Amino acid sequence: MIPLAQKLKGFFYLEQKAKHMKNHSTYRRDFLIKSGALLGAGLVANPFSLFAEKKTWTVGEIMDTFISQVPNAPFEQTVDTIKVGSRDTVVTGVVTTMFTTMEIIQKAIELKANLIIPHEPTFFSGQDETDYLQEDPVFRAKYDLMEKNGITLWRNHDYVHRMTDDGVRVGVVEDLDWEEYYTPGSRILTIPKTDLRGLINHIKTKLGVPAMRYVGDLNQPCSKVLLLPGAVGGRLQITQIMEQRPDVLVCGESNEWETPEYVRAANEIGMKLSMIEIGHSASEEGGSEFVKNWLNKHMPGLPVFHIPSGNSLQVF
Repeated sequence: MIPLAQKLKGFFYLEQKAKHMKNHSTYRRDFLIKSGALLGAGLVANPFSLFAEKKTWTVGEIMDTFISQVPNAPFEQTVDTIKVGSRDTVVTGVVTTMFTTMEIIQKAIELKANLIIPHEPTFFSGQDETDYLQEDPVFRAKYDLMEKNGITLWRNHDYVHRMTDDGVRVGVVEDLDWEEYYTPGSRILTIPKTDLRGLINHIKTKLGVPAMRYVGDLNQPCSKVLLLPGAVGGRLQITQIMEQRPDVLVCGESNEWETPEYVRAANEIGMKLSMIEIGHSASEEGGSEFVKNWLNKHMPGLPVFHIPSGNSLQVF
């Protein structure tokens, strides 16, 4: 018996290859040939009914199907593991989010969604280490609430970032309404010329961020944007600035002694360079929405909800 995930991987490959063929007749011929191969192999009776016939999904099947879309996956070393629950859980609904807060868990319970897929850690460290937290009331409150309500939690961080085109960046570009300026796979976008003040206001409006930090001259013209959501580290941020020579870096966050000081020094020697720090959560929230849209496309009929978790740090 060939596992479902393996069948899906083959079908998704054919589907994606066919979709990217420009000539309709070539598309039709290729897809029919490949579909015939599936039929001959006894994988599916009708490739178009593969999803229609699928009434339920387990956590493991969802995980395996998503991972099958990622080049060179599965990874030996990854944080994308189940933190609570089981692969065998039959999924009644999914919530995607950035951080699994107590509020997110409660909303999942209300929605009768028993799978939560966060992008970032749930238990306060990059690796979700819990050995030192077992008797802690904060940890126990989160973990026990999920366990009591039969919720499985699968973190999806590495895999969504490592898709053929980074799913987080794609989601953020869509949230910023920059799709027409985006080249798939590129960190650089050339947007209509504005000044730093106008760019900050655009990002605040589109991402719902009340305030953000910046380095540079608010009147500096900006068109070439280096987009690095999340916290990719100062070295990568700086080397990308050196290589790409953008007008402005738009990132999630950075250590104050790293990229912000580099950008300040650049201004002090006369370079026209700015930096906008959105905040980690808001800068990557679009990635969790991307996962929600992916699930809607590939698991039709499965209830999926994207719930923004917001930022734990408030502005006074």
